Amino acid sequence: MRDLSRRTLIAAGGLALAPSGVFAAGASPVAKTTNGPVRGYVDQGIKVFKGVRYGAGTGPRRFKPPLPPMPWTKTLDATAHGPSSPQGSRDDERQSEDCLFLNVWTPGLGSKRPVMVYLHGGAYSTGSGSSPLYDGVRLCRRGDVVVVTINHRLNVFGYGFLAKLAGFADSGNAGMLDILLALRWVADNAAAFGGDPGRVMVFGQSGGGAKIATLMAMPAAAGLFHTAATMSGQQVTASGPLHATERMTLFLDAVGLTPDRAAEAATLPVAKLLEGLAVRDPFTPGGLYFGPVLDERSLTRHPFWPGAAPQGLTIPMIIGNTRDEARAFVAKSKPDPFTMGWDEVAGRIAPEMRVDIDPDHVVAAYRAMYPDYSPSEVFFAAITAGRSWRGAVIEAEERARAGAPAFVYQLDLPSTVEGGRLRAMHTTDIPLVFDNLAAKGSPVAPSPAAQSVADAMSEAFIALAKTGNPNHPGIPTWTPYDLTRRATMVFDAETRLVDDPRGAERRLFAKVPYIQPGT
Repeated sequence: MRDLSRRTLIAAGGLALAPSGVFAAGASPVAKTTNGPVRGYVDQGIKVFKGVRYGAGTGPRRFKPPLPPMPWTKTLDATAHGPSSPQGSRDDERQSEDCLFLNVWTPGLGSKRPVMVYLHGGAYSTGSGSSPLYDGVRLCRRGDVVVVTINHRLNVFGYGFLAKLAGFADSGNAGMLDILLALRWVADNAAAFGGDPGRVMVFGQSGGGAKIATLMAMPAAAGLFHTAATMSGQQVTASGPLHATERMTLFLDAVGLTPDRAAEAATLPVAKLLEGLAVRDPFTPGGLYFGPVLDERSLTRHPFWPGAAPQGLTIPMIIGNTRDEARAFVAKSKPDPFTMGWDEVAGRIAPEMRVDIDPDHVVAAYRAMYPDYSPSEVFFAAITAGRSWRGAVIEAEERARAGAPAFVYQLDLPSTVEGGRLRAMHTTDIPLVFDNLAAKGSPVAPSPAAQSVADAMSEAFIALAKTGNPNHPGIPTWTPYDLTRRATMVFDAETRLVDDPRGAERRLFAKVPYIQPGT
C-alpha cells in the first residue's frame, strides 16, 4: 500500500451529514454501511475505502458458514487493506482468520454506477484482493464505475471438506459462502458508495474465474450479480465428496489427527494447519487441491457438466484465456524446458497435459500443424491446449449449446517477463483489464502497444458492466461464440476478431474426455 504521505488526503472538517447518509464535500469521504460508518481517503480524485468489514472473524467459526459483523456506531478508518486468509509464507500482507474484508473505489458517493466486483486468483488456496495490480483508481476514472475487491477464506480454511469426517456440513464451500456474503454486502451497500445494486458485475482471473463459474451454479447466488467475466479461470466440475474426504484424511494425518479426531482440526493453531498444506495430492500433481465440493447443500450440481448450469444462462458473460497460458506454470521446471530436444518432448508433456492421450501422437500432430516450432514451443503449446485452454473451450461450447453464448477472447500480447520468452502467459491480462500497466508486479511493461490493448480490454469489461455487451468503438464488432464460427476476439497490438483460432489444436484434444484439474 502507498505511504499515507503520498495520498491525496482531504482534511476532515465541517462534517455535516448529507441527506444521502454521506458526509458533505470538504471532508474525508465517509459512507454509512449497513453495519456502521467508515471513513476513506481520496486518491487522484477517486474515493477509496480499504479494509471494510463485511463479515465477522471466522476463527471462532472455523469450517462453518460466515456471519455478518456486529454493527458499530463509531466511524472506523478504512484506509488500509484488511488481513488475507492464512496461506503460508507471504511477506507482503497480514494474515488472519479474521479476513472478511473488502475494498471499494468510487468516483463519487451520490450516483448509481455499475459495480465491478473482482475475485482474485491463486486457485482456491492463495492470494487476496489487496494486490497493487487490482487497484481500482484507473478503472474508476476510465469508466465511471465502482470497483470492489474482496478477501475470503482459502485452502483448508475455506474448502477443507469435513462433512463426512466431523459433521461440518458446509466446510467444503465455506470460502464460497464468504463470497456470497460479500456479494450480499454489495447488494445492500452499493448505493452508499455511488453504485447501482441492479448492475453488479463479477470478474476474476484464474481461481477468481473458477469461483465465478462455481457461483453461477449456486442457487444462493441467484440475483446477486448480473454480468460476469472470467479470465483464464474455469470450473467445469467441482470436487466430488469422496475425493474431498480422501484429501482431508491425508491432511489430517499430516497435522497429527486420525479421522475419528477430525473435529479437533477446528481448534488447532493456524500454523499447525498450514503445515498440512504441503501434503502431495493423491489425484493431481502438486500439493493438496482445495476447491468447491459437490456437497448437495450449497452446490448441488457441477457448474458446466452436464452442460452449463441453467441459473447462469441469463447472465451475459465474457470467457477469456491467454495464448501461452502454461508457460508461467512450467518455465522454471527442471531440466530447462527451453533447451529440450525432440526426444524429450513426449515424456515431458505426458504429466502436464492432464488428459489421457498418447503423447507421441500429440507431438507428431503439433509438428505437422506447426513445422517451424522448436521442441520447447511444441511442449508449451500442447500443455496449454490440453491443460489450461480446454476448460474455457468447454464452457464456451456449453453456453452456445444452451442458446446463451458468451463473448470469448484470446490474449496474444506477450508479457515482458524474462525478456518476453514467456509470451502471453497466465496473468498477462490482469493489468490490461485494470489498465494498471505501471503497477508493481505487472507482467506487461508500459508501451504504446500495451496501452492500446489495455484501452481495448478495460473498455470492453466496462461496457459489459454497463450494458451487458462488451462492444465499444475501440474494437472490431465482437460477436458471441457459436459452434459454427467460434468467433474469438484476439487482443494484441492489432486486435481482431478471428474464427476458431487454434482450431486444429482444439480438435486434437476434443477426442479425449476432459478432467477438471483437482476434481
